[in-house]
Amino acid sequence: MEKKLSDAMTGPEACSGDDGKGTRAGQCGVVALIGAPNAGKSTLLNRLVGAKLSIVTHKVQTTRARVRGVALEGDSQIILVDTPGIFSTPKRRLERSMVQAAWAGAEDCDLVVLLYDAARKSIDDETLKIIERLKDIGRPCVLLLNKIDRIRRDKLLELAARFDAEGLFEQIFMVSAETGDGVDHLKSFLAERMPEGPWLYPEDQLSDLPMRLLAAEVTREKLFLRLHEELPYALTVETENWEDFRDGSLRIEQTIYVERPQQRKIVLGRQGEAIRKVRELAQQELEAELERKVHLFLFVKVRERWTDDPERYLQWGLDFNV
Repeated sequence: MEKKLSDAMTGPEACSGDDGKGTRAGQCGVVALIGAPNAGKSTLLNRLVGAKLSIVTHKVQTTRARVRGVALEGDSQIILVDTPGIFSTPKRRLERSMVQAAWAGAEDCDLVVLLYDAARKSIDDETLKIIERLKDIGRPCVLLLNKIDRIRRDKLLELAARFDAEGLFEQIFMVSAETGDGVDHLKSFLAERMPEGPWLYPEDQLSDLPMRLLAAEVTREKLFLRLHEELPYALTVETENWEDFRDGSLRIEQTIYVERPQQRKIVLGRQGEAIRKVRELAQQELEAELERKVHLFLFVKVRERWTDDPERYLQWGLDFNV
């Protein structure tokens, strides 16, 4: 992916796109990427946009906020919304807010793309519930069978036929978001389906997320990958300071918040080994994406019940009162 985070919008004005700068006539619409956790929504978003906007890990519910990416194809601007994974029985407040955000994305779009992990080979009850809800919403839907490199073709065709029998989907696409196989065909289809109208974002804008939040997400990804099973929901990362220097380098200070002292010890690791490795990996990726020298400083603090702090939900665009 050749595009960089430095191409993404860094200010709050990114959300409107109504100042006339860089807008043009053509086709423009919103596509919601929805599906169960780990279906590959974030990987697909990054592939379609051509830059890493949404973090990707093996953990379920990695995506918390609705991440918007902007893809261009001919005269069409496709606004892609990566939604949190949907499951039917969310228990924590954060989980409920994430699922609600995913359904809000489906209701507010021009077209829904339901992603399904084809390697699972059969349709589970959770996905059937998602399909029934989509029928009630009434938005145009297409199905994307992802990870096709992990399933035999005859089984893939059987799975596609089972989904087609639901009578919901205009088209069924078979892709591998990870390798890019089939993604260009999907992108062309999405471009053709966008309604006529002016572009909502300047041509060189990839996302409406502030750069500080994107940088925090890079560090959170490295924490998830490094800590494996220990802290799937118990941490968050906030960019507290962003300072540009005359030599072109950048100082970023981030705070990692956990809920309990024992979790802080896990993040730090023995003699600080874990946090040093996370800082190293995050700094390397930020330097590559921003194309400048980055001095990254990480601090770990305990903030009890941070998942019940309304301000965190406001930052992510989630509804605290779900």
